[in-house]
Amino acid sequence: MEIKLAQRVKALTPSSTLAITAKAKELRAQGHDIIGLGAGEPDFNTPQYIIDAAVKSMNEGHTKYTPSAGLPALRKAIVEKIKRDQGIDYDPSEIIVTVGGKHALYTLFQVILDEGDEVIIPTPYWVSYPEQVKLAGGVPVFVEGSEENEFKITPSQLEQAISNRTKAVVINSPSNPTGMVYTEDELLELGKVCVKHNILIISDEIYEKLVYGKNKHISIAQLSTELKEQTIMINGLAKSHSMTGWRIGFAAGNKEIITAMTNLASHSTSNPTTTAQYGAIAAYSGSDESVEEMRKAFEERLNAIYDKLIEIPGFTCIKPQGAFYLFPNVKKAVELTGYENTDEFAKALLEEAKVAVIPGSGFGAPDNIRLSYATSLELLEQAVERMKRFVESKMKITQ
Repeated sequence: MEIKLAQRVKALTPSSTLAITAKAKELRAQGHDIIGLGAGEPDFNTPQYIIDAAVKSMNEGHTKYTPSAGLPALRKAIVEKIKRDQGIDYDPSEIIVTVGGKHALYTLFQVILDEGDEVIIPTPYWVSYPEQVKLAGGVPVFVEGSEENEFKITPSQLEQAISNRTKAVVINSPSNPTGMVYTEDELLELGKVCVKHNILIISDEIYEKLVYGKNKHISIAQLSTELKEQTIMINGLAKSHSMTGWRIGFAAGNKEIITAMTNLASHSTSNPTTTAQYGAIAAYSGSDESVEEMRKAFEERLNAIYDKLIEIPGFTCIKPQGAFYLFPNVKKAVELTGYENTDEFAKALLEEAKVAVIPGSGFGAPDNIRLSYATSLELLEQAVERMKRFVESKMKITQ
């Protein structure tokens, strides 16, 4: 039987993150000593009080369907969390609980985009943004966040990218893959452009709790009533509470959009997993003590490893302000080692140095690689040493 796939899936670009992670697991299963710096998830277990709440819910018989938008108690807990953290007032009817932050984004694009509508996506970007836009019939419009500007776009760049088909712009702060954080002033200036042109702001704040040094996470929605009305906030528990496998995210914003997302979810996922929602209630209602412990651990690792990373010949790197990724520019290192491009360089790092990193091409930044420091400091130090030896050995051969 001849199978003909839909054109929409034929156009998809496979996730480079998942591909590298799968290859690393395959080599590890074969007995190779692989250090994986590719995965985008914390290496801590979910806090015990959240696990206990989920188990308790099952033992009490809470194993049935919930409303498609999520348990009322969870939506209320999210309203209280946003008020506590950002000082913004939402009604539970302006909240939808989703199967992870990724599902919130996917559902949002499905309900706001018609064929040919444009979404402005700053580069470097998280790998799924453009693919989700394309799946909704939209057109991703890329605007370069230059390294000279800390990988952030400017108001003038945003203004120039806007057309009569522009529907939305994505702002991811703290950013995956760069770790950069937009300041309040930067967000205000971008917000002025969005309000002027009546463009929806999609604010992906999944790394909100992981910010370092004197940097501070600001939601663009908290800066004015006008900007709140213009913004759909995307967030979740995956990174903040080490709950990647629980698949609980949410979207907050315009009631009409949230209702449309809920209606779509009712025909796709029905509802997020009931047990996970009870764990989420505990997470959003409990203390942030474990969240802060994890944040401090990531900051300590970053400070310990950053100087060693930039000692690798041909590596330059802006120090991240948040999230748990380093995003060095390795263009010079690629040249020094004689590889054709960064993808080939990253492949060689995996196969020869036994270090798994993600090539920046999947993030719209072909001169960079992404390294996750969501692993132990001991392994991080070993990985950096392996990469340094690899580059230096290849330099000797090419010289």
